[in-house]
Amino acid sequence: MSVVDGERPVAPASPVPADTDPTWRRLEDQLGWYDRRSQAAQRAFKRVKVAQLVLAAGVPVAVASAAPGVLTAVLGGLVVVLEGIQQLYQWQTNWVLYRATAEALKHERYLYEAQAGPYTGPDRHRVLAERIEGLVSQEHARWTEGRQHATGGWDAAAGDRAR
Repeated sequence: MSVVDGERPVAPASPVPADTDPTWRRLEDQLGWYDRRSQAAQRAFKRVKVAQLVLAAGVPVAVASAAPGVLTAVLGGLVVVLEGIQQLYQWQTNWVLYRATAEALKHERYLYEAQAGPYTGPDRHRVLAERIEGLVSQEHARWTEGRQHATGGWDAAAGDRAR
């Protein structure tokens, strides 16, 4: 231990665990997974919403230009179908949940690297493993609850949640 300006002893910084460490690999794997999935859900949500806006804006244009009634009906129907797809896949909810989990994992990583918060003691590596699994378990429970709520029950066909 070293002493800084007459203050209490400070433990020397220990290096970040090697890539072969299973806890560190789990953290990096989960952080990457949630980051990628959040980005994918965000892109899907925004694409569907832009398509809905464009199609919905076409309805009054079609009416004003005296287009056949079937065109107006198709445009309106497509807006409804796209909203149904968004409700089924829950891209906006997944985007927010996955982003929140990724940011929480980043927070844990930074605290661990700085030996701050719950990571100041000698068992900090065990604490990291427990907190990573706690975050992933919480997110999975929220995801499952959201899927059940969105579909009115369990939707096994929609799950890619074998994490």
